[in-house]
Amino acid sequence: MERRRCAPTIRAVHPTLLLPARASTGPESLAEYRARGGYDGLAAARTRGAAWLRGEVATAQLRGRGGASFPTARKWELAANAAGDEKFVVGNGGEHEPGSDKDKVLVARHPHAVLEGLLLAGLATGAQKGWIYLIEDMHGPRAAIEQALAEAKAAGLLAFPVAVHLGPTTYVAGEETAALNAIEGKPAKPRKKPPFPGEAGLFGKPTTVNNVETLAHVAWIARHGGTAFASIGTAESKGTLLFTLPASVQRPGVHEAPFGVTYRQLIEQVGGGLRNGGSVRGVLPAMSSGFLGADALDVPIAYETLRPLGSSPGCGGVRIVDDRTDVVALAVEIAEFFMREQCGQCPPCRMETNQFVHILKAVQQHKGPGYDDKIRKLAEFSRKKGFCSLIEMAAAPVVSALGVFAADFAAAAGPGQPGGAS
Repeated sequence: MERRRCAPTIRAVHPTLLLPARASTGPESLAEYRARGGYDGLAAARTRGAAWLRGEVATAQLRGRGGASFPTARKWELAANAAGDEKFVVGNGGEHEPGSDKDKVLVARHPHAVLEGLLLAGLATGAQKGWIYLIEDMHGPRAAIEQALAEAKAAGLLAFPVAVHLGPTTYVAGEETAALNAIEGKPAKPRKKPPFPGEAGLFGKPTTVNNVETLAHVAWIARHGGTAFASIGTAESKGTLLFTLPASVQRPGVHEAPFGVTYRQLIEQVGGGLRNGGSVRGVLPAMSSGFLGADALDVPIAYETLRPLGSSPGCGGVRIVDDRTDVVALAVEIAEFFMREQCGQCPPCRMETNQFVHILKAVQQHKGPGYDDKIRKLAEFSRKKGFCSLIEMAAAPVVSALGVFAADFAAAAGPGQPGGAS
């Protein structure tokens, strides 16, 4: 079960692209950021042009860090090639997934890296205005980005106006089209796609929405080059990723590691091992990903390695299952979260999330023969029937838990034929 997590800390392992070692834990000032090459990439891009910048990001093979991992260069090309004389760009920091603190920490500690990335994304796509989108309870990140905006404006670095918008404290408010609705003053609920934001986003205009971690990587790429970025990581997963390790390890908080690191290395070397001295039975890479068993702890973390295992790195908010974890209770907790946080506008999503909770609680009450078949059929029936991906995100941890921890569910379900029809 999720316990209260300690205050986020930042610890990095080589190579460090986004989290440089600093004496201070406060927001990095403009002077500090410029001392390490900050805004040099923006200057280079203004000289070399939008096509050069898009080319560097394509060479880098950067993927979005919000969880969906869509190629950043492809998203930029959609907006850049869209017709229209008014375009927008949004830096999405609307993080509200339990277990993940990376966007909050990044904006609070390194706001200029995010802001430079936003300005670069605007240059690459032809935007005339930008927004930094946060959640209304993110007081530290808000103060940091507002101070960075004031410093950048005074230094003449802003090529277009940038505003800060605060969304509601709901999970779906961080979905990119829900964020656009919130900025427009509408309920923060996802839109049906297509059209995609790059075609018709804010106020019907082409809009590029990038996660704030993605934008910080863009700033690094513009400064050091796409080839340098692509030299880090694995064949299909380039650069570094921010991971949030839970309070169950010795060193919890936000850590940076290159793709290709393993969950065993994250837990033991970066996190210092489990506090309780227990053994790791599995991990959940992010709440919206699929569980991985102990036999996957040494698999290199990458999109191409986790995909065949039915999982993904997601946003990097790692949960650890040890020998004291009540796996069925954890599955119920996750299912209840998605049931609460679904926005209510898609009937299949309402049905799926409610039924997951109902079936899993029946397992807890020893009434569960047939639970496996029911859950898998429900997940398959609902797939791709929502405006956003929450319908798949809610299914991934529940369905995967049935396979990875089959014995736990069978024991909890009680007499009958576990996993099959009664």
